[in-house]
Amino acid sequence: MTQAPTLHTDRLTLTAHHPDDLDALAVMWSDPAVYAMIGSQPRSREEVWLRLLRSIGQWQVFGYGAWVVRERAGGPPIGDIGLLEARRAIDPPLDAPELGWALAPAVHGRGLAGEALSAILAWADGHGVARTCCIIDPANAPSLRLAARVGYRSTRDADYAGRPIRILTRPSPAAPDGA
Repeated sequence: MTQAPTLHTDRLTLTAHHPDDLDALAVMWSDPAVYAMIGSQPRSREEVWLRLLRSIGQWQVFGYGAWVVRERAGGPPIGDIGLLEARRAIDPPLDAPELGWALAPAVHGRGLAGEALSAILAWADGHGVARTCCIIDPANAPSLRLAARVGYRSTRDADYAGRPIRILTRPSPAAPDGA
């Protein structure tokens, strides 16, 4: 697969990243309500551009990646969510694709992240990417609750870029032992 397939939920359309998404994603990643628990620094337009290109490239290299979240087909981006191979400097290294999510503050608290994550995890399960992990700031209670709701369990605490993180894993639903 060389591009993200379009996924639909009751309220959302998840699409492949496109250069036209840069402005809306740059605004989102510069908002403290988005970045406070994800690195604690705003993302510059240049960093968001590189992130967008990384999202496109992940599909070409790994056959999975991230999606842009929209409330309706053709609507403006309200989020950036999906799978990634970041190869982060975490010891020991992550041993499964990482799931990450961020939504614009205007849509927080409406259950949209859970809706998008459920669609992505169903897609992943059906495409051989069943075991995944995520890293979350231990102080990010809403994301920890959401991760638990979609099947993630805390496996260890670690340090990443000088900050504490919690590593959570979602075992393959098909594995008899949950591994």
